[in-house]
Amino acid sequence: MWQEEKNTLHQSFTFADFSEAFAFMLQVALLAEKHNHHPTWTNTWNKVEIWLSTHDAGNIVTEKDRKLAQAIDKLK
Repeated sequence: MWQEEKNTLHQSFTFADFSEAFAFMLQVALLAEKHNHHPTWTNTWNKVEIWLSTHDAGNIVTEKDRKLAQAIDKLK
């Protein structure tokens, strides 16, 4: 579930292993390109954390972030 904190939307995802986490990141990367909106994210083994904010709007959460978050949710 996405949490709005510190002017970002944030969610942590946990997978069975690194391969599943990396496959998810690849899917998110393709979505980000399609939406022309790119996340800040980290990956450590089976965990992926994503933060969304709109840099062009002063690093705040906008509709662009909410739409990408909804698209990411459909991947799981």
